[in-house]
Formats: sequence, C-alpha cells, structure tokens
Amino acid sequence: MNEIDFEKGDGLAPAIIQDADDGTVLMLGYMNQEALSKTHELGKVTFFSRSKKRLWTKGETSENYLELVDIKVDCDQDALLVTARPKGPTCHLGTQSCFGDDAGTDLAFLSYLGKLIEGRKNADPDSSYTARLLSGPLNKAAQKVGEEGVETALAAISEGDAELKGEAADLIYHLMVVLAARDVKLTDVIGVLKKRHQ
Repeated sequence: MNEIDFEKGDGLAPAIIQDADDGTVLMLGYMNQEALSKTHELGKVTFFSRSKKRLWTKGETSENYLELVDIKVDCDQDALLVTARPKGPTCHLGTQSCFGDDAGTDLAFLSYLGKLIEGRKNADPDSSYTARLLSGPLNKAAQKVGEEGVETALAAISEGDAELKGEAADLIYHLMVVLAARDVKLTDVIGVLKKRHQ
C-alpha cells in the first residue's frame, strides 16, 4: 500500500467507505494516523471525529460495525478507499448507505438478491418458490439452470429483446439458487473470472 500523506490535510485524510461485496459507497469519514492504525489493529473501520475530537469506531454504540477488508491510497496520497463488510445499516438513519438506500449500482442488486436467496435456505418450503427449490434435492434446482439456459439460448436466436432479457433473468436467478445451495458466493465466481483476465 502507498503511504498516505496526512500532512496534506493537516493530519486528516478523507476515507471513502465502500461495501466490499457490492461496491455501494457507504459513507465518508476522516482518518488520522492513529485511526488508520486502530482500523488495522481492530479489523473494524475507525475514524477521527472532527466534532468530538477523538477516535470512534463505527458501530461502537450500535454494533453496526464495518469489518475491514482492504485499504487503498489514491494517486495523490491524500485520500483513502476503504472496502469493508457492514454488519447492519451504516447510516444512523437506518439506511444501508449514508447516501440513501438507492446509492448502490444496478450490479449491487445481485448482492442483495444473493443475500435474499441465502436467507431462504432454512425457510419453510411452503413460504416461497426459492425456499422450495433450496429444500429439495439439488438436481431439481440444477435442472432449472439447464432449462433456463436452453430457453435463453433459444430467445437469443429467435425472440425479441424483452424475451431474451426475461429468460436471462430467470437463468441468473436459478444459477444463484444453485450457488447458494452449494454455499458458493457470487463473489467466488467473480474471483474466478478476475483470475482468468489477469
């Protein structure tokens, strides 16, 4: 990691906090050298409060911690990009992000959908289609991936854009159900794609 130049900001550097799983910008805070060291030490994002003039670890009262994943320094060495996994809402208003619940990108929805599917793994099979797929033998969910793959391919060559989009959505959803059934995260699959393109 490049060294941060705290002197540029009179001892403070802005720290942009980003969700490590879906890329949502969660909040902006400020760190001094001590806060940065404490963040590494605790594994929880810690800031310097400009109003209280002291260190504070996000979640110290709410327990909605930001668990540290990585820290990057920008090209001018005067700002930080902190990737973290939030344990609950980041904002004191109860939203995922201090910029509102709609601050995520469209791709962040896949992370949301993955968490929703994961949450249905132990649900009553009669409560939803997803819970039913996850409670049954894996071959039934896997068969749906095959069916949706064929329907997507057929839509690509013989149907309109709306039909192709619908079939592709079905395929992605059923694939995510199979991944959840096998305890494989979508981020694991993305990791494989990244390695292939290094």
